[in-house]
Amino acid sequence: MEGHRVLITGGAGFIGSNLANQLVDSNDVIVVDDLYLGTPENLDPSIEFHEASVLDEDLPADVDVLFHLAALSSRNMHEDQPRRGVRVNVEGFVNTVEQVREHGCDTVVYASTSSIYGSQTEPSCEEMAVEAQTGYEASKLARERYAEYYSNQYGMSMAGLRFFSVYQGYGGAEKHKGEYANTVAQFADDLANGRAPELYGDGSQTRDFTHVEDIVRGIELAAEHRLDGIYNLGTGESYDFNTVIELLNEALGTDIDPVYVETPFDDYVHDTLADSTKMSEATDWEPQISFEEGIERVCEPYT
Repeated sequence: MEGHRVLITGGAGFIGSNLANQLVDSNDVIVVDDLYLGTPENLDPSIEFHEASVLDEDLPADVDVLFHLAALSSRNMHEDQPRRGVRVNVEGFVNTVEQVREHGCDTVVYASTSSIYGSQTEPSCEEMAVEAQTGYEASKLARERYAEYYSNQYGMSMAGLRFFSVYQGYGGAEKHKGEYANTVAQFADDLANGRAPELYGDGSQTRDFTHVEDIVRGIELAAEHRLDGIYNLGTGESYDFNTVIELLNEALGTDIDPVYVETPFDDYVHDTLADSTKMSEATDWEPQISFEEGIERVCEPYT
C-alpha cells in the first residue's frame, strides 16, 4: 500500500502502532489516540500524532483510508464501564466514519472480534451464528451492523476483521497494555522474572495465537483490496495454555510451574480456532509466523 493519506484510530496502541509504523514509509500516516492503552513512544517520529478521542467532532478526517482500531478492547473494561464502552466502541465508530465519509473517504478497515464465536474447538468461519455474551461483544456486533449500513447506503468498502488472540510480547508495543496484554506476553514476563503465571481452571483452554505482524499484513491487504464484509484473521492452529507455559519455559531456560486458579467469570471463552479461508481467497493472505517462532521473538529480549 503506497501513496495514501491514512487515519489510524487507536494508532498509538498495540496493533495500531505496529500498523502505523509499517505504513509510514510509503504513506502519510495520521494517528488519533486518547492514550488510554497507547503511548506516542510506540510510534515512528515522522507520524502525525493527535491526542484525541474518537468521540471528538474535529478529527483529522481528510483521508483516503480509515483504519479504525480504537476501542475499549476487553470484556472487563465493558463490564466495569458499560456506558463508556458503548460510547467509545459504537458511537466513536459512527462518529469517525461519518467524518471521513464527509471528506470523501470510501475505504474503511475496522477491528471486530473473534470473541463473538464463543468457545469453539472446530474452526470458526464467518457464516457461523454469533451472539453477544458480553458488553464488549455486543459493541463489536453493533459496529459490524453499522458497517453494513455504510456499505449498503453509501457504497463504502467496510472490512470488519475478527482478530484471533493477537500477540507480540513486551519487547514490542504490547507492554503498555499491562494487564490487558495477550496472555503470551504476560506469561513470558512472569516466567522471565521468576513469577509463576496464573492459569484459569486446569490450563486446558486453547487459543489461536496470531502474531501482530501477520495481523498488520492482513489489515493492509484488506485496504488494498477494498474488502467489504467480515473476515477472520487467525492461524488455524490452537495451543492450550499448559503447552504455552512449556514452550515459554523452554525458550527462556526457566522451569517454573503455573498456578491454577478458579475461572473468575461464567462467560469465559475456553477455546478459539480460526478458519481464515475467506481472507486467504480474497487476498492470498496466509499467516507467516509460526507460534514457535513467535514464542522465540517474545522471549528474545529476556535472553
